[in-house]
Amino acid sequence: MSVSELLWRFPSAQMAWRNLGRNRLRTALAALGIVIGVVAICSLGMATVALQQQATSQLGSIADEVTVTSGQDSDTDGVTDDQVETIRNLAGDAEVVPQKTNSTEITARNGEEARMSVTGVTNAAALYNLTSGNAPDRLVTGALISNDTAARLGLEVGDPVEYDGQLYRVRGFIEEDGPSFGPPGGGGELVLPESALSDQDHYDSVTVIAEDGDAATEVGNTLDDYFNTDDEEELGINTFGGADQVGGFLDTLSLALLAIGGISLVVASVAILNVMLMSTVERRGEIGVLRAVGVRRGEVLRMILTEAALMGTLGGLVGALGSLAVGMVVFQVITGDPLGALGWSSAQYLAYGFAFAVVASVLSGVYPAWKAANDRPVEALRG
Repeated sequence: MSVSELLWRFPSAQMAWRNLGRNRLRTALAALGIVIGVVAICSLGMATVALQQQATSQLGSIADEVTVTSGQDSDTDGVTDDQVETIRNLAGDAEVVPQKTNSTEITARNGEEARMSVTGVTNAAALYNLTSGNAPDRLVTGALISNDTAARLGLEVGDPVEYDGQLYRVRGFIEEDGPSFGPPGGGGELVLPESALSDQDHYDSVTVIAEDGDAATEVGNTLDDYFNTDDEEELGINTFGGADQVGGFLDTLSLALLAIGGISLVVASVAILNVMLMSTVERRGEIGVLRAVGVRRGEVLRMILTEAALMGTLGGLVGALGSLAVGMVVFQVITGDPLGALGWSSAQYLAYGFAFAVVASVLSGVYPAWKAANDRPVEALRG
């Protein structure tokens, strides 16, 4: 069944469809402007969603953490056992993981050497994600090593590594991104039981893992109020509030990109306005005849507005489909998951773009429709 047959019960809609087909090239060019505008606004919106998801996946794992180090006014070079105990009492249900750090040099079987940072910790499971092996919540024997360094040195699970004259069996490989917090290392880190660094009297850092970002901020403020004053900093308290700042920045970026995409639709609206004006001028005599035989102004008004709405609907549908394809490519490039474009947080921009296209098209047709409906039949027939 053709579109004309579907619209036969609505004379104004049927005439509007017929009029659009009179000059298909001009109609297609105007619709193309709508398609470009919809693709622009939808694709930019979906791109910001992909960026937000990627940023969340990368920063979300540290948003709930607080790192405690020795303050600039501290009497010690690190965090003492008493301070760690106080932190545990103040942190409530949050996980408190003290760490000692050092550095060492590992020699592979082939003679290749690698300089690595060393972290002494007990609860390794709270700190590290592994590509293979397991990170125990009580690391008392064995070692963990960065995956990329292990591959370079030819190490496998069960192989021995030496630190300070003591051999430790490798129990697992740390992901290349490294731990989600704590001392830097990932690409060159050796994790040992805390007892391996027993010669160090104090902890270099303490990581507090809260339930979420808000809880981490609350814990950080509590620790800061207890240990520090305006004039003295006993401990350095660092929360990863940057994750929220990045989210706010991406929200602002999203609005800016949508505004840029909206400009394209505004330009398309001007093109539709021009098409509608040209169409009404060319059909002035025809409209005059319709008015002369009894067609009301409201019917002429509806006919012109329906033309604009049909043009916006067709352009919006094509633009939305094109935007979906572009969005899947964007998600594949940024997040590695093209199906992420089908989620509502992303797909909602398809609905916004389509609605914007229809509304902009109808608004662009208001003046031509008003002008055609209010043209006197006698003057219209005279041309």
